[in-house]
Amino acid sequence: MTDSIPTLSLLETRVLGTLVEKQHTVPDTYPLSLNALAAGCNQKTSRNPVMEASEAEILQAVDALKEAGLVSEIFGNRVTRFAHKLDKGLGVSAQISALLAVLMLRGPQTAGELRLNCERLYKFADISSVEAFLEEMAGRADGALVVELPRLPGSRENRWMHLLSGQPTLEAPAVGGAARCNSQSQEVEELRGRVTVLEAEVSELKAALAKLSG
Repeated sequence: MTDSIPTLSLLETRVLGTLVEKQHTVPDTYPLSLNALAAGCNQKTSRNPVMEASEAEILQAVDALKEAGLVSEIFGNRVTRFAHKLDKGLGVSAQISALLAVLMLRGPQTAGELRLNCERLYKFADISSVEAFLEEMAGRADGALVVELPRLPGSRENRWMHLLSGQPTLEAPAVGGAARCNSQSQEVEELRGRVTVLEAEVSELKAALAKLSG
């Protein structure tokens, strides 16, 4: 990340990620009104962590993002609306914008999880293409935008995290029973993620076979 981009708070990344997401998922209502933006930031699905930010808090975050050149305000006859400027502000492609948005909204994820969760924002051909963009972001000459996290106990894939809120603080591994419990929990999450990705790939194969047989 360049020096001109400040370190963003959790709420600021939530606002920014929500604007990127809604541009693709609800284009008819984008740019977003404050009410729609608050609903998107506080929704219970596809968010980690779930938040309950007030409209006043969201407006404060919007002001900080406007100063950073990442959000613009559009004045209408009745309602003021907000749009993101992530692509221009960071000088990134649509693919990178989609990956960053999903990381801001859902927290650290594996490349497979990112491919699945980006489906509505950008359809990546395969996991390898996701990994290529992640590596591009991690190796940017003017500052990395993501970092690959150390592998969790029992995990087969590494997760990635955005750096728009600064470098992550990595906690030391727990010991004893707590470590075993955490390891088991992470294994379950990893398995769920892999199953979800496999289900999506099976659906794609079925659709392709249906076209061939037709």
